[in-house]
Amino acid sequence: MPELPEVEIARRSLQTWLKGHEVVRAHAEPVRVFRGAERRDFEKVTGKLMKADRRGKYLMLQFSSGEGALCHLGMTGKFVRRPAGQAEPYSRAQWVLETGEVIHFKDPRMFGRIEPAPNGEVGRLRAIAALGIDPLVDGLEWQQLKDAVGKSKTPLKVALMDQSRVAGLGNIHAAEALFRAGLHPARKPGTLDDAEWKKLTQAIHKSLAFALQAQEGDDEIHYVEEPGTKNPFLIYGRAGKPCQRCKTKVQSMTQGGRTSHFCSHCQPLKPKKGTHR
Repeated sequence: MPELPEVEIARRSLQTWLKGHEVVRAHAEPVRVFRGAERRDFEKVTGKLMKADRRGKYLMLQFSSGEGALCHLGMTGKFVRRPAGQAEPYSRAQWVLETGEVIHFKDPRMFGRIEPAPNGEVGRLRAIAALGIDPLVDGLEWQQLKDAVGKSKTPLKVALMDQSRVAGLGNIHAAEALFRAGLHPARKPGTLDDAEWKKLTQAIHKSLAFALQAQEGDDEIHYVEEPGTKNPFLIYGRAGKPCQRCKTKVQSMTQGGRTSHFCSHCQPLKPKKGTHR
């Protein structure tokens, strides 16, 4: 499932694929990825890529035609580049280059979204205005994280996934950051002290950097849920298996409708007073 690192990789890939090239035709079928938007406006999103920004899990693309697009990859969406004439399963929208190559927006489950808009409006759409601090774009210091998350009454992991607080963290990297910081996902944010906020902030940066490095140089995004993809993560998706640190069996529970993975030994719900893992 795409989170901040995967969307950032998609942004970098589009910049690389479109550098020195021009989109001569844009096409899309009437599918739900254009819900809430005019699909036919996508046909205007042509020319050279002038700007590719990212905030949280959203891409903001601007083209020389004066038209751009806000893109969200949803659960299974990705951009792929294919030679001319090569069919691509689950392609929902296509940009055809002057070389004949095609950049497809591929999305089997169609939870992704494309919203065409004039260049000047792409970064001001409602979805962007609602986002909180982006760890990569804005930088993230421990006091900022504490201010954004600390007053939440929800469990810590659920609060970290709230896009209005921290933009870009999802189920995977919230779990990974909490494991790296030694914090239980069910802790209440108000119970963390400053030392723990500092550890959590460092852990968020380390988790995101790890994921970016793991996919560096790949031609397209690979999701851990895809068949044949190795799970590179420390705790996510490892329920029932030994913890990579202490060999305790990794546990799981449901939080906010999502499965949380954690180690009860490395991430105690009630850590001993005066100790910080």
